Amino acid sequence: MPLPMFEVDVPIRSFQVPGVRGLHVFTGRADSRSTAVRIAHEVYDAARAATEAGREIPHGRPDGWCACGYRPGWELDWPAAKAGPWRSPYSWLNSKPFEM
Repeated sequence: MPLPMFEVDVPIRSFQVPGVRGLHVFTGRADSRSTAVRIAHEVYDAARAATEAGREIPHGRPDGWCACGYRPGWELDWPAAKAGPWRSPYSWLNSKPFEM
């Protein structure tokens, strides 16, 4: 049975534009919340190192974790990271009619 999918939400803030904040989201398979945060931090560190060295961001981990990009000038608040079960961003869709 495959490991469950986790979502790790990490608060971020801009160094370049004071007061601008956001959330960086990572997803992948892990056996616990703490493992999910650890792996998300690992893939972020790998993306940062690759970008700073002028290389392509690594992809293709067997557990599904990766960083799709790296934004210089942003700080991630890893101690405030929260991990939980991944929820599809389309989970609000259902068979009932809706208007856009």
